Amino acid sequence: MELAGIGPGPFASMLLADLGADVVRVDRPGGTGIGVAPAYDLTNRNKRSVLVDLKAEGGPDTVLDLVERADILIEGYRPGVTERLGVGPEDCRARNPRLVYGRMTGWGQDGPLAPTAGHDIAYIAITGALGMIGPDPDGPPTIPANLVGDYAGGSLYLVVGVLAALQHARTHGEGQVVDAAMVEGTAHLTTMIHGLLMAGGWQDRRGANLLDGGCPFYGVYETSDGGHMAVGALEQQFYSQFARLLGIEDAGIARFDPAYWPRLRAAVAARFRSRTRAQWTEVFEGTDACVAPVLSLHEAPDHPHLAARATFTEHGGLPQPAPAPRFSLTPTRVHAGPARPGGDMAAVAHDWAVPALIPTVQEHSA
Repeated sequence: MELAGIGPGPFASMLLADLGADVVRVDRPGGTGIGVAPAYDLTNRNKRSVLVDLKAEGGPDTVLDLVERADILIEGYRPGVTERLGVGPEDCRARNPRLVYGRMTGWGQDGPLAPTAGHDIAYIAITGALGMIGPDPDGPPTIPANLVGDYAGGSLYLVVGVLAALQHARTHGEGQVVDAAMVEGTAHLTTMIHGLLMAGGWQDRRGANLLDGGCPFYGVYETSDGGHMAVGALEQQFYSQFARLLGIEDAGIARFDPAYWPRLRAAVAARFRSRTRAQWTEVFEGTDACVAPVLSLHEAPDHPHLAARATFTEHGGLPQPAPAPRFSLTPTRVHAGPARPGGDMAAVAHDWAVPALIPTVQEHSA
């Protein structure tokens, strides 16, 4: 079950739905107040939706009837909201002791900031993750859309957590609450960098390290037509191919010396500006130089490798990323488009044996 929200909660339940879970999204009348039109909200694919007003008489009881039959519940409200609505962890687990109750927030369920609002950019800011992203040590950090906090530090950690808790519930017969905080998931993502920092292999400033754009053989360069090429030629055998194909074979003598990086960067940039993105793509295609063209969202599905692996798919006329990862025995697929709010009331009432939804179905139809 998913109590409808925005951002990382819906993405987490979409991932579970992609993997084969029967996900019922409990939408509220009037919607969430933000987001794309339901017909295009791809994070609601492979789900079913029912409309329940948690503030109306009987609303919480209907949700608890669904909870009684669920393995996992996911919610993304501020701490204390579901408790006030009557569908908090204690209410739910009183009806279903094996339930895994997944809570998705930015700050976590407690702490000084827990009751306050926030978004991805603030969560990754206080963890140090935002501050280390970007090639310019004197400029502002680069904003990585909302991929790092909402989805990497949030959704993916929530999914790992609820699946681990589900395994525990099936082994021991007891559910539990999973407190997935984006600040903690994001901080956890920086574990390797903290190790490098303590070992003296990372400077605590952006644009000065091997993996943050400071290194000339791990970065992005403009081509003559305004396109860009991404370079990740770290190891010597890969760098050797890169330098040879780019035409700077004599420019790598002191490549790990930061004092040499400005000179090497200038040489690499000058070479990339001499040809178009398509021409450089052809030069590096099929080699171990670790160079790739920077594609737009519209261009990505047509890349030969992604097309060969069907990394993108289409359903109902909507192109979209295909489910991931892949399984040898239980292949995944997009089998249903974005769930329309309340569009599956009768089917869920039947399949989950929740007759309380039937009057709501009639009201919704009227």
